[in-house]
Amino acid sequence: MKQILISLRRRLNLDWPLKSHLKIGPLTFHSYSNHFNYLKANRLKPARLWQLGMVMLLAIALISCRPAQSALPSRLVTPTPSGPATFNYPLNQSAYSVFGYIYDSLIQEDPFTGKLEPNLAESWEVSPNGLEIIVTLRPDLKWSDGQPMTAADILFTYQDVYLNEQIPSSFKDILRVGKSRQFPTVEQLDQRRVKFSVVEPFAPFVRYVGGLPILPAHALANSVKQTDEDGNPVFLTTWGTDTDPSQIIGNGAYRLKSYTSNQRVILERNPYFWRRDQAGNPQPYIEQIVWQIIESTDNQLLNFRSGSLDVLEVQPEAFPLLKPEEERGQYTIYSPGPDTGTIFMSFNLNQAKNAKGKPFVDPVKARWFNRKAFRQAIYYGINREVMKNNIYLGLGALQHSPIPAQSPFYLSPEAGLKTYDYDPEKARQLLLSSGFSYAAPEQLVDDQGNPVRFTLLVSAGKKVREQMATQISQDLKKLGIQVDTQYLSFNTYVERLSQARDWDAYLGGFTGGSGVEPHGGYNIWSVDGRLHTFNQGPQPGEEGITGWQVADWEQRIDDIFVQASQQFDEAKRQQLYSEFQKIVAEEAPFIYLVNPLSFEAIRDRFDPLKYSPLGGAFWNLYELQIKPKIKQ
Repeated sequence: MKQILISLRRRLNLDWPLKSHLKIGPLTFHSYSNHFNYLKANRLKPARLWQLGMVMLLAIALISCRPAQSALPSRLVTPTPSGPATFNYPLNQSAYSVFGYIYDSLIQEDPFTGKLEPNLAESWEVSPNGLEIIVTLRPDLKWSDGQPMTAADILFTYQDVYLNEQIPSSFKDILRVGKSRQFPTVEQLDQRRVKFSVVEPFAPFVRYVGGLPILPAHALANSVKQTDEDGNPVFLTTWGTDTDPSQIIGNGAYRLKSYTSNQRVILERNPYFWRRDQAGNPQPYIEQIVWQIIESTDNQLLNFRSGSLDVLEVQPEAFPLLKPEEERGQYTIYSPGPDTGTIFMSFNLNQAKNAKGKPFVDPVKARWFNRKAFRQAIYYGINREVMKNNIYLGLGALQHSPIPAQSPFYLSPEAGLKTYDYDPEKARQLLLSSGFSYAAPEQLVDDQGNPVRFTLLVSAGKKVREQMATQISQDLKKLGIQVDTQYLSFNTYVERLSQARDWDAYLGGFTGGSGVEPHGGYNIWSVDGRLHTFNQGPQPGEEGITGWQVADWEQRIDDIFVQASQQFDEAKRQQLYSEFQKIVAEEAPFIYLVNPLSFEAIRDRFDPLKYSPLGGAFWNLYELQIKPKIKQ
């Protein structure tokens, strides 16, 4: 409209004070009427005045045909390779979930220092002997449906859900305390305070109390009390992905608006979120989060370059393409440094039988997988240096430990950690010394003449993982081993690993969610842990499994984690976790591959973006605003 008026002004040789009268933004008929009166007052000829009026009316008509920009919600659009597996937080095992948006934590970590800070909890106090923690909530907290959030919700969350033996949750693994393996007790003191008590000192406890989401008792208590026809809590089938989004209640910055299977999740601003800015305005400012489900990383890249995505986890092969386009594409690529997670290949060491008496793993293959020499030979037989240079374009380092190099508990190779540089000849010698032989130059067989062949499960869609699986297959073929790759959707892949358990090997990874505190990985290393994938034991409520065996080294790792959790002396904890890393390197339950540099491309339209190595780009999502669109 402004351009039309400027053009008209030039054609009619007018000199009205356009800048002072015409405001950029929502325009009303009143503003045009004022300009029309101005022209009339300046004695424009009737014919020209009529011509001007017609042009103005046409301009108003054109404006009215445009969609009102103010009616469109401000959005952040981010991709995910897989849709949610559930909206029930304690039952979730997927790395891809929206829980970070719909739940806030009691205590949070400073994104730059890692220091603990108040969040939903106004304060907390630890007793001098370390056996009690009193947590005090902020006043007037509310759930996303407007109901009050109180200490009763904390009591319900821990007593009825997290510590309920009938509800299978990996959080039990990290909440068991010390040698006694007892759970903490929880007591409500008043509407805003609860007291956690432990039977012995438990060093990581404050971080876990602070970090685990609190669930709404008013929405879920009945589902915990009620049982189905099999005697299981109805909670186990509550808040699945088919649930009406309005029924999913949280306390975070956003709440669920809609979910379209295999397409997207849309979250809307939670009107009851507790945060306010200094002027008293409610936060967050961004109205919607769109969680776009795009399985293929190639398609994610195409969508980002077209401008339909605001965020992209930059794969190594895309970095040389995206980096030169930063200014023109109006985005910035950030890197917090080496990824804190792990990427590995793992064999199924499970020797148990399911409820029907069928072995989870073919007994012939189980004998191979349970030989330490076989696992070490595979380690030596994979050329991880080539993998780093070809697949990751040199943007990373070989990985040797489950603890990230950023952690003070990391044991480096220089300090004594065993490593596996590519050595196919050493791999062959290990295989030959443990009973294998060659029926032909490229055919390894076991001591009973069985060809060595197994299937490697891979989550579909991640191009880097697919390339890694291809190289593993090619490298092991040189040892006479045939690897068949099977690509599965992420949720099917997780179900095979943790429930069916009928797999040979898998290519996978764990996120670095535990940060610098190794005990966060106890659900992986506990022999009863929900993520103890390489030898998953019977889970609560699971009957009929027989013959499950735990190796001595597995039990020793479990014991180390218990001892370290009781120890407040950092030097002694360092010694224990060093022993843990040495055992893992020697026994090789996970064959660690490459620790890539992490890159994330973010549109330059979010302010104030304060990228943090610990918190990433959106740790302060609640205070981010979208800048006006930049002209190309």
